[in-house]
Amino acid sequence: MSEYQETVTSSWNQQMRRIRFRRRRENLHLWTEFKLVPRWLKVTLAVIFLVSQGLLLVINIEQARIGEPVIPELHDHPVLSGLAVAGIAMGAWLALSIYSCLIAYVNRDAKRRGMSSGLWTFLVIVLSPAYFAVGFIVYFLMREPLPYSCPQCAATVGARFNFCPNCKCNLHPACPQCNREVAEGDKFCPYCAQELVPTAEVAAGTTVATPGDSSAIERSS
Repeated sequence: MSEYQETVTSSWNQQMRRIRFRRRRENLHLWTEFKLVPRWLKVTLAVIFLVSQGLLLVINIEQARIGEPVIPELHDHPVLSGLAVAGIAMGAWLALSIYSCLIAYVNRDAKRRGMSSGLWTFLVIVLSPAYFAVGFIVYFLMREPLPYSCPQCAATVGARFNFCPNCKCNLHPACPQCNREVAEGDKFCPYCAQELVPTAEVAAGTTVATPGDSSAIERSS
């Protein structure tokens, strides 16, 4: 296998690992995620909806008064004409609202995941007119997992970390026999039944030398 193929394979494996990591650790809810959308945007969209519906109501009443309804096919049904116009306006407003909220969500979500919020916001905006939701799909597939707490010291760590920088806890323990990833609390490997040493015991058995200590790293016998 060439060096380029190995690089591509490694990148793909890392991305699949992050996707599995997100699915295992993140339990996101729609309403909680909707709170990421800025309040000013929600208020602006609500004002646009109320103003547009009010203007259309006035226009529809005026057009019906002079005998020229907005929808000619409903000339004899001014009420249905008004409802149809209101429904069309609501559909356009709903599409605008979903698009605007998704862009705002990508901007805020990318920032909290340690990604480039400006770059990803620009990407989804550029891809949207020609490719519809492709930009959003790419973002949701490629986004980094949320930072989480170290299971040993509760310090905030990133999903790319292999060890906690605060307590040296192994954040991605693997089975020593089959080298497949296992969970922190597993006592036996679910793939080969190998007995596992708890992460806390491994960390407790290792003493790291401080910068002022001349001795090397001591390991318990």
